[in-house]
Amino acid sequence: MENNLAFNRLLEIMDDLREKCPWDRKQTIQTLRQQTIEELYELTDAITGEDWKAIKEELGDLLLHIVFYAKIGAEQKQFDINDVINGICEKLIHRHPHIYGDVKVENEEQVKQNWEQLKLKEGKKSVLSGVPQSLPALIKAMRLQEKAKQVGFEWEHAGQVWDKVKEEMGELEATFQSGNQQEMEDEFGDVLFSLVNYSRFLKIDAENALERTNKKFIRRFQLMEAAAAANGKRLGEMTLDEMDEIWNQVKKGE
Repeated sequence: MENNLAFNRLLEIMDDLREKCPWDRKQTIQTLRQQTIEELYELTDAITGEDWKAIKEELGDLLLHIVFYAKIGAEQKQFDINDVINGICEKLIHRHPHIYGDVKVENEEQVKQNWEQLKLKEGKKSVLSGVPQSLPALIKAMRLQEKAKQVGFEWEHAGQVWDKVKEEMGELEATFQSGNQQEMEDEFGDVLFSLVNYSRFLKIDAENALERTNKKFIRRFQLMEAAAAANGKRLGEMTLDEMDEIWNQVKKGE
């Protein structure tokens, strides 16, 4: 009952804003698109930092967007929020026959395999077709590999994947010697793809790991700038050796 009251309150506020606020009244699915992407990235930032207060806030922002799209859908006589909710309920029931049917599964991998087989029966032409084209490349690589795994296209153990990483790195080095820019880019992409594959075997989220490294670099670099300024210098006026010395000091300080 409490959940219903909270959700209905949001729906009522959305109705008010759509009717009375000039900005909200002007929005379309096209104008909301970029804002939705930004909200999603703000949520992922909060998740990476394990900031629960921010996660709660960003989930609220994302929920508002879902309600907003549903409101516009109702105005266009396409669907309403009940259609959205019932649609996902029906999908979840259909794709979990081990819960709502008589299918037996032993582990999560079988659940994923059944999920992909059901999607193919629903009309999907490829197990890869559910991966959005607009996903960032690193996340897309992870999703493509996870999808391929569900039909058995997968290495047996991490050692094989690491051998593949070393093989791809060797090919990149050989191409570097040739000086062909296009070939170097292709081989570099192969190295990244194989490293993403290796991350899955290590049960590491490659996207999150890289973002954590990005944040670490930003933190250390800004501390290095501050340390240089405290000595009356700017990084652009220093040698690489001088900057490297400060960098090492920053690392030790952490």
